[in-house]
Amino acid sequence: MSATAPAAPAPGGAGPDERLGRTSPLRRLMGRPELGSVVGALAVFLFFAVVADSFLRAASLSTVLYAASTIGIMAVPVALLMIGGEFDLSAGVMVTSSALVSSMFSYQMTANVWVGVGVSLLVTLAIGVFNGFMLTRTGLPSFIITLGTFLMLTGLNLGFTKLISGTVSTKSIADMEGFASAKSVFASTLTLGGVNFKITILWWFALVGVATWLLLRTRAGNWIFAVGGGKDAARAVGVPVARTKIGLYMGVAFGAWVAGQHLLFSFDVVQSGEGVGNELIYIIAAVIGGCLITGGYGSAIGSAVGALIFGMTSKGIVFAEWNPDWFKFFLGAMLLLATLLNAWVRKRAEATT
Repeated sequence: MSATAPAAPAPGGAGPDERLGRTSPLRRLMGRPELGSVVGALAVFLFFAVVADSFLRAASLSTVLYAASTIGIMAVPVALLMIGGEFDLSAGVMVTSSALVSSMFSYQMTANVWVGVGVSLLVTLAIGVFNGFMLTRTGLPSFIITLGTFLMLTGLNLGFTKLISGTVSTKSIADMEGFASAKSVFASTLTLGGVNFKITILWWFALVGVATWLLLRTRAGNWIFAVGGGKDAARAVGVPVARTKIGLYMGVAFGAWVAGQHLLFSFDVVQSGEGVGNELIYIIAAVIGGCLITGGYGSAIGSAVGALIFGMTSKGIVFAEWNPDWFKFFLGAMLLLATLLNAWVRKRAEATT
């Protein structure tokens, strides 16, 4: 039975009244890509609420949100890129590159740290443009392009850090001008009701809101879904495929810049080898949130829920006093279960259309 009621004749016999032919709320809900991840998040929440006595404490939930936000800041633009049909395997080390550029430029030039932050933004966006340009110009798979960028950035991070600092970590910039104000923007702690919350949570929520608006309310959002569904068909109807893909890679670069500045101003030094492997976590969060590997389907809200599941699992295991060695097992199991659940929900949604 269709979830949409048949349109009734409009007053005066002018034809069907379109107001009565709207899609039902249930049908719209079943069609949401993040539905499966929301169900999974509720299950994970209830599970740890039962097995870990401290999980429901306000301070514990704050810790969960912080862990989720550090992943979610990158999971949002990665999800948009996946909706557009591409991957970025350099996303993890790009976060470290962003922090290193900011730190080393400020230290070597003895400049206000905000100068380093600005230079870091330009350099990180340039990396995103490079990935997008190489993809659209060469026609090579994004896997190959960004794997090459991953390897180059990994080498550059280590090589430049040792060349300039003489070690594998940067020098401290905590005593430099502008550090306190930059820390307040990227790594401060807010206190609400006696509970401390990291400012990354606000960055995360803001990125989810902007990305959701972009996908659902703008022409660019239509372009992202179109190029993910099929770039040739999208190009045939006038979608600027190359510009859209480059813009998506720049979005990932912007997320890496935000995450990188948080990393720097949280500890005031950066280890050059950090970030390797995190790109898989960002992709996992997006997939758990409903994004398809093949592109053309997903949501920013789903990526946020995927990151929240990651945060609840990583901290829930600690609160339950389990061996943390099991974390990757639970994460892999959730990835498979969420993917199967998302596929089932999508089939149900298609069956009601």
